Amino acid sequence: MADKILDIPLSEEEIRSLHVGDVVYLRGPIYTSRDMGHFTLKQYLDEGKALPVDFNGAAIFHAGPVVKKRDDGGYDLVVIGPTTSIRMEPYHEMVARLGVRGIIGKGGLAEDSLKQFAKSGQVYFQAAPGCAVSLAEGIEKIDGVYFLEHGVPEALWILRARKFGPLVVGMDSHGKSIYAEIRKSADARNKELYG
Repeated sequence: MADKILDIPLSEEEIRSLHVGDVVYLRGPIYTSRDMGHFTLKQYLDEGKALPVDFNGAAIFHAGPVVKKRDDGGYDLVVIGPTTSIRMEPYHEMVARLGVRGIIGKGGLAEDSLKQFAKSGQVYFQAAPGCAVSLAEGIEKIDGVYFLEHGVPEALWILRARKFGPLVVGMDSHGKSIYAEIRKSADARNKELYG
């Protein structure tokens, strides 16, 4: 079976065709953003400033890359792994309004996010923790960076993906969450074992 590769910008139709457990790869621009990146985007919106990139159909990766500065002033990606997404939960509605279709990270978002996923046509992709070197191999180059004043991990990096993944759909636009299923299964097993 051929790998399922999705091109960014992601369409609503593509995203709504995905279901929890599907495995995909992404190709095209991926934006990294963590706590300060999200906070800064909110500030831009609150102040009526133009955003540095177009988030319509975008994929945002909750990650802080390790980069190496080149002699020409550019950057090369060394490694990149997912950070815990729940920290960005307060910004999820804003991210949806920006047109972001794919969120990449680890651990998922709150179950309430499933309502926003269904409404906006979004999906949460689980990136494999502990595989920062392998994930970096799917990135062709760094196309740019914004908000570097917050430090390398908190900046908004523009990564050019040739085949980024594998990513597992952890939360889909149909109200399903692999994290909820795992918790339910664990609760049932604990009840069976310990009463």
